[in-house]
Amino acid sequence: MSGQSITDRITAAQHSVTGSAVSKTVCKATTHEIMGPKKKHLDYLIHCTNEMNVNIPQLADSLFERTTNTSWVVVFKSLITTHHLMVYGNERFVQYLASRNTLFNLSNFLDKSGLQGYDMSTFIRRYSRYLNEKAVSYRQVAFDFTKVKRGVDGVMRTMNTEKLLKTIPIIQNQMDALLDFNVNANELTNGVINAAFMLLFKDSIRLFAAYNEGIINLLEKYFDMKKTQCKEGLDIYKKFLTRMTRISEFLKVAEQVGIDRGDIPDLSQAPSSLLEALEQHLASLEGKKVKDSTAASRASTLSNAVSSLASTGMSFTKVDEREKQAALEEEQARLKALKEQRLKELSKRPSFATTDTSPISTTGGTISTAPAIDLFSTPSCSNGTVKMESDLFDLQSTFQPSMQSASSGLPVATAWAGYSTPQPPPQPPAGGLQVDFESVFGTKATGSNSHNVDDILKPTLAGSNQPSNQQPEKLVSDDLDSSLANLVGNLGIGNGTMKK
Repeated sequence: MSGQSITDRITAAQHSVTGSAVSKTVCKATTHEIMGPKKKHLDYLIHCTNEMNVNIPQLADSLFERTTNTSWVVVFKSLITTHHLMVYGNERFVQYLASRNTLFNLSNFLDKSGLQGYDMSTFIRRYSRYLNEKAVSYRQVAFDFTKVKRGVDGVMRTMNTEKLLKTIPIIQNQMDALLDFNVNANELTNGVINAAFMLLFKDSIRLFAAYNEGIINLLEKYFDMKKTQCKEGLDIYKKFLTRMTRISEFLKVAEQVGIDRGDIPDLSQAPSSLLEALEQHLASLEGKKVKDSTAASRASTLSNAVSSLASTGMSFTKVDEREKQAALEEEQARLKALKEQRLKELSKRPSFATTDTSPISTTGGTISTAPAIDLFSTPSCSNGTVKMESDLFDLQSTFQPSMQSASSGLPVATAWAGYSTPQPPPQPPAGGLQVDFESVFGTKATGSNSHNVDDILKPTLAGSNQPSNQQPEKLVSDDLDSSLANLVGNLGIGNGTMKK
């Protein structure tokens, strides 16, 4: 099965409807696709662990819920996602896991859908056991062994004898759970188990480095310990030698699957003479007869052993630092790519885009090219019954009160509380629409006033050869009396013209 299943899409859609981005991302990270969880989904979940408003128990419960799936792919990827957040997420996530009584109960998990399901189920059971042990270790010591400070002044090097003898066995248990994954190179056959192996490989380096420093501290204190402490210490050291052999086999698998040789640390075992010296010292404390050994030879043996283990620790530290440097470079490259993409997006924008300090705010950062609004023009009515153009002094010929006044010859009240004779329509252009004055002003009246009005209007409009920009003489006056007198005078001129 490859690609997202219908179930994956439906589940993601359900979380989209409920608005749970975290649960949706968990579903996308744990799809039925036979590949490791995608980096973008893991990065988002890591970011969520660092946000104080994100519910960590809800995030963990979403991952636990996915482990109840019957598909080995979904369950395996849920464990991988959990492990990734334990390693790279905020410590709050590990703290919550450690506070739970139970984590993954997958000791009986088995996917019977196919041969691959049978094979992968084995590794799922082992992997879940390691993650459980990793959380238990944190609960017991209140820190993560893979993240502790290392070096001469590190946590494991400065620990006192009593605490050291209690802490090293905890590391041993976690290391045993990791090595029990026990995978061969020919079993790393798909992207899912490969992703899990890479996380285990990185944990093994850091965990064994802390383990190694604890043993160095133990050896330095061994010859000053009490008899019971020496007995515990000797048993711890013998187990350490066994685990060193197992970790070397684990690292060989990593080399076989293509991990760079420079990313695999070198193991330097302590000389066998050290174990003999430790056993003789314990026997002497128990009162047994042993061959005599000088303090100088014992100190020399111890010094050589510590030097060998320290070189191993340095090798692990260098690998860890190299990985951190690689991660830092990867992050810097990602930030650089994002910056270049941002600059490219900005370069595509018009150069006349407004800035944040501009008093004009425009959508999308550009200035609109729509025509400017004339704040001094007469607005037109939205329902279309009344339309006005030009300015407040000019009225369109379709304005009904003006036409009625023109047909009656009475002055019209203007917007400025004055009176004026009706204004004629503008001169149409040559070859344009010809105005039928009789149809506009109604049938010809027999009264003298009607003839007088026609005589007033026609000389202004009849001249078809007049320039189009010539405006008729306006008869508007601010004073009512002077307007009426001017109107009577014009009427008299008109009558005189008719008499001639």
